[in-house]
Amino acid sequence: MKRIVPTLVLATVVLLIVGLQQLRAASPVPYTTIHVHNMHCDECAKKIARKLYAIPGVVEVRADVNNNIAYVVPQKDKSLPARSMWEAVEAAGFAVAKLEGPQGTFVAKPNR
Repeated sequence: MKRIVPTLVLATVVLLIVGLQQLRAASPVPYTTIHVHNMHCDECAKKIARKLYAIPGVVEVRADVNNNIAYVVPQKDKSLPARSMWEAVEAAGFAVAKLEGPQGTFVAKPNR
């Protein structure tokens, strides 16, 4: 009986951790990932970031130049239009390969 109680406690803790991880995975992505063609340097990333920051509600833009990705973080409880982000990248002179975010995944310019 003494060995069963610690085992039950451990099993309960494991189930709680797994449950929390699944809940976190089920929540919507709070940021948008934009895969950009030919973003090969920091200057490219800065051009793109400037255009993205011009969209109302954008609070942070991060770039992963090695992987040609820009991450866009919106204000809390604010949704950014996928089309606006797509067009911002185009306005910077680059083409979008894919845009993934709370609105969905797009490989062509979104309607909205």
